[in-house]
Amino acid sequence: MPRGDKSSYTDKQKRQAEHIEEGYEKRGLSEGEAERRAWATVNKMTGGGKKSGSGVGKPVNKEPAKKGGRKGGAASKARPASARSAAAKKAAATRKRNAAAGGGQGAAAKKAAPKSAGSSARKSAGSSARKSAGSSARKSAGSSARKSAGSSARKSAGSSARKSAGSSARKSAGSSTRKGAGSSARKSSASRKTTSRRTGTGARRAASGS
Repeated sequence: MPRGDKSSYTDKQKRQAEHIEEGYEKRGLSEGEAERRAWATVNKMTGGGKKSGSGVGKPVNKEPAKKGGRKGGAASKARPASARSAAAKKAAATRKRNAAAGGGQGAAAKKAAPKSAGSSARKSAGSSARKSAGSSARKSAGSSARKSAGSSARKSAGSSARKSAGSSARKSAGSSTRKGAGSSARKSSASRKTTSRRTGTGARRAASGS
């Protein structure tokens, strides 16, 4: 395997080396030195490549990482108070600058959120009110229409019934009157005919007897 080949290392080992290298670079080391120390630390912890290298089957040793933490902590502690204070002030200024840069957007987002929420609430309330009002109006209109239609139908039906009843009554009364008058006229005519017949017969008998 050529020197520097990392094909026998797992993805996890590569990620560990990248994180360690970034940490060294933040401390001020050059890129090459940071990479060298990072892979040395990974090899010390894992024993080599765990995919097909010398680290297969070996347990992970976390002592090198702990040693680095102790050394880093001791170095930080050994710094003078002025250096620590300067670093703290620099960090505070950075936090303040980042907050100011992102604070405007955050404030705008916060302001927009209640507005949008209120607008949505008003819109939904207005829509619900309009829907309910329209539904009530349609219901009342339908009820009124049905009532008026039923009342009109009942009135027209009653009027038609009364008219037809009156017409039938008049028709039947007229028919009965005409029938009664005709029958009386016929009866009186027949009576007159009978009387005249009887009178003529009596006169003839009297003439023949004399």
